[in-house]
Amino acid sequence: MTRPRLDFWYEFASTYSYLTAMRIDEAAAHRGVAVRWRPFLLGPLFAKAGWPTSPFNIYPAKGAYMWREMERLTRAMELPLTRPDPFPANGLLAARVALAIEREEDRARFSRAVYLAQFGRGERIDAPETLAACLSALALPAGPLLDKARAADIKAALRANTETAERAGIFGAPSFLCADGELFWGNDRLESAIDHAASCVIV
Repeated sequence: MTRPRLDFWYEFASTYSYLTAMRIDEAAAHRGVAVRWRPFLLGPLFAKAGWPTSPFNIYPAKGAYMWREMERLTRAMELPLTRPDPFPANGLLAARVALAIEREEDRARFSRAVYLAQFGRGERIDAPETLAACLSALALPAGPLLDKARAADIKAALRANTETAERAGIFGAPSFLCADGELFWGNDRLESAIDHAASCVIV
């Protein structure tokens, strides 16, 4: 019997993906669900919708609400919160580095470190030195992984991830895709997604 699996689709610029990234592995482990971390880019999907930037910037009231809610939620989770400048950040290189990391556990550790650097300390995640510091702090080889992230196959893999997300009907982050194709969207749907994933046991 195969362990139930949940695909976690996340964008490094996404505020709510930050919240999910910091809690998904523990929540899923309680239900015996394996998490597959799937970085992708929302920018190309937004562009197809005619949005030149995040809807949180396009609609000021929506953005103001989101930041206030982030203050409430991070306080409840005892997480730091700093608004990055600019917002949304360019998460292209971070996503490529994440894909360059082969071990799922290390990809998850790196992704959490990047979220904390960005939303916890306000650091620029498009800066190679920021990502190098995240990797080094985790005892991961910063230089080789940054070099690998710039290789053609990793660039292609990120494009493929983004295209796969679009075909699956994903339009925002965080999103969760279960083995039977059921899609859930939003940090507040994490528990529902895990419950559904736990019921999708593939023999």
